[in-house]
Amino acid sequence: MKKYIRKGMQLLLSTGVVIGLSVQAAEVELKVHHFLPAPATAHAKFIQPWADKVMKESNGRIDIKIYPAMQLGGKPPQLFDQVRDGVADIVWTVPGYTRGRFPLTEVFELPFVAGSAEATSQASWEFYEKYMQDEYKDVHPILIHTHAPGQFHMRDKPITSLADLKNTKIRAPTRTINEALSIIGATPVGMPVPAVPQALSKGVVDGAMLPYEVTLPLKAHELVKYHTEIGGDRGIYTAMFLFAMNKKKYDSLPADLKQVLDNNSGLALAKQIGQVWDAADNPGREAAKKRGNQFNTIEGAELAALKSATQPVIDNWIKAMNDQGKDGQKMYDDARDLVTKYSH
Repeated sequence: MKKYIRKGMQLLLSTGVVIGLSVQAAEVELKVHHFLPAPATAHAKFIQPWADKVMKESNGRIDIKIYPAMQLGGKPPQLFDQVRDGVADIVWTVPGYTRGRFPLTEVFELPFVAGSAEATSQASWEFYEKYMQDEYKDVHPILIHTHAPGQFHMRDKPITSLADLKNTKIRAPTRTINEALSIIGATPVGMPVPAVPQALSKGVVDGAMLPYEVTLPLKAHELVKYHTEIGGDRGIYTAMFLFAMNKKKYDSLPADLKQVLDNNSGLALAKQIGQVWDAADNPGREAAKKRGNQFNTIEGAELAALKSATQPVIDNWIKAMNDQGKDGQKMYDDARDLVTKYSH
């Protein structure tokens, strides 16, 4: 009997050694903070799978906890400062929520620059490496990307022409589109995405500019009747997203864990996540279609008129860059050319 007990103990000890070698205790804990609910594309199809992959490739040495819907406190425009200051280790945010703070980033938010999310996200990362590193010097960018081009989603009034936009109150996502809507004769109403459903339901706005991807988790398609899409291969707008890490936290990591993060950053990730955002538009559009909502397209002469009307927004951005001692026209041309490069 003692012989069997002794062997059993040896087996347990042996197994314990194996378990001890194969299961690593986390050396680093990372808190990820963002502003959308957990069912949203950003959380479910990007941040959570990304975190799972990083944890797996670190052999459990990195542990990542995600806090959606501003669970760590604050408001969406504060997310950049939260990651800079170490309130969160990583954030996913919209730089454009802080007006005028990231002027170079706005180039892809100018009218008719953005193409698909896949192309524009890759273009954005290459543009960041060439021009924008100083703009984000206070953090460690993991990814800069965009959503698919946004469309108009209207409560009670279809938009079929430039004239239809006059005297409407439209939720605008970025400073540049605020400017474009003002030029057209609409009244832009700036607000983060989570505020849109209430604004639509209470009639604070007549409509919103959003990608279809986010209309589904917000249930915005249930609050509007009309959708107007922009023809052609470039959208009237997109929004830039930043997925960034606290600089000191990144710098404190051992080289091999930095490499794990680096392997899940940059251009390849931009391509992958751009594809995710392009695909995510389809369920949102289908949900609106199933509700019997009406769809319109601005194309032909009306599209040409819209491009002409919004050209001053582009001119103003180029001038602002020139005033800062930069070559605004070259940066604008490079941004458009990069979208073309990654569209093929």
